[in-house]
Amino acid sequence: MGIKIVLLIVFFAVMVGVGIYSRRHAASVDGFVLGGRSAGPWLTAFAYGTSYFSAVVFVGYAGQFGWKYGIASTWIGIGNAVIGSLLAWVVLGRRTKVMTQHLGSRTMPDFFGERYDSKALKVMASVIVFVFLIPYTASVYNGLSRLFEMAFSIPYTWCVIAMALFTAVYVILGGYMATAINDFIQGIIMLAGIVVVIAAVLNGQGGFINAVSEMAQIPSDVAVTAGQPGAFTSFFGPDPVNLLGVVILTSLGTWGLPQMIGKFYAIKDEKSINTGTVISTVFAIVVSGGCYFLGGFARLFDSPAIYDDTTGAVVYDSIIPYMLSALPDILIGIVVVLVLSASMSTLSSLVLTSSSTLTLNLLKDNVIKKMSEKKQIVTMQLLIVFFIVVSVVIALNPPTFIAQLMGISWGALAGAFLAPFLYGLYWKGVTRAGVWSGFIAGIGITVSNMFIGYIASPINAGAAAMIAGLIVVPAVSLFTPKLKREKVDEIFTCYDEKVTITKKRSLQ
Repeated sequence: MGIKIVLLIVFFAVMVGVGIYSRRHAASVDGFVLGGRSAGPWLTAFAYGTSYFSAVVFVGYAGQFGWKYGIASTWIGIGNAVIGSLLAWVVLGRRTKVMTQHLGSRTMPDFFGERYDSKALKVMASVIVFVFLIPYTASVYNGLSRLFEMAFSIPYTWCVIAMALFTAVYVILGGYMATAINDFIQGIIMLAGIVVVIAAVLNGQGGFINAVSEMAQIPSDVAVTAGQPGAFTSFFGPDPVNLLGVVILTSLGTWGLPQMIGKFYAIKDEKSINTGTVISTVFAIVVSGGCYFLGGFARLFDSPAIYDDTTGAVVYDSIIPYMLSALPDILIGIVVVLVLSASMSTLSSLVLTSSSTLTLNLLKDNVIKKMSEKKQIVTMQLLIVFFIVVSVVIALNPPTFIAQLMGISWGALAGAFLAPFLYGLYWKGVTRAGVWSGFIAGIGITVSNMFIGYIASPINAGAAAMIAGLIVVPAVSLFTPKLKREKVDEIFTCYDEKVTITKKRSLQ
């Protein structure tokens, strides 16, 4: 217990220290929200990766989908690395940086307002961010509950409050730069921690080969694959269709999440994009691939401890903590810091995104006229406290499993924003009506499915919402009034501006 507590004290002390160090970067709105648009490749890449993966992935998704799909759940991690990281940087990184800087936009709702010349779109996007980031924030805390109970045997309530308090301190003090530097430190902990944990868990099962051999003997769900042995070690697992839905939601979803896309706004230069692409992809392979690979062996730890005493159903959120419960104290301490790192980095990104969006796109000029720079920063700091308090209240009485909670949030946000944002960067023909249709399709499918349940899994509903947006936005844009040609042409001139680069970057 002493080792665990010492690790936690050191961890929290470093986080607060970084917040104090970063105060000088948070004197202006641009500095507080985007770090002055001067973040280098390592900070940006780690900020992207650590915002992507939290306790939701390590405790919730890895346990649930590892139990359902076996070792094939590793495909989710591969999808996260290739689609959610590599392609996201290649397709969105450079264009997002160039156009948002040209438009002077600091948030995703800002982008919609300027790109489509619509204050109404800007306000609606702000409301969507405000409403649907809160359940995701709550799910981040929720992922820590059983892990802390297993490691410390202290009330989950105190763990949540402590985590919220320290996150609030360093984000309020240092803004984006504090979160980016802490993300880098937390990212290193995540990379080292996941490798050590996987090695320790597999070693406890007699090594990798023996663990796979035992997994191959477990029969799968009779309704899905006729119960044949080996399904949990097969290439695509016992249920490839639903596995694909998870891959789409957790990988393509990052393309429409404001807290992820915001990292591209703050990139410093071309070198940062090229280097950041590689770092971010490698980070995702190790962390996400490692989490799902570890979860793929979940059924080797079948025990009464992971079942609900009343219903007899598997409690997915307890699987990973139970897998780790037999590890030595020092490794459990590392795991706790690992999951805390993942969660606090995601939490800081979420609250900063929520507070800046609400302040800059909803309150400024609409509710509060003539907000000075200082007043905007103070307002964002107060809203950070507000968002953290609300998410703590939800987290202390969570409504459902982590995966479902996150699926609803990701499905609504990515379903509404992915298509209008992606097409807006590349195609001049997107119309306001097309953007509205994307918002309606994304929110409509996700929310209606919550109440009606016509798609069994919230995960698949979120994936359906994203795909629907990619179809609906261009279809509606083809038959609705276009934006002013001169205005759109002026926006796209940002891509044609001449720059001088070295020959090591381009031969011509």
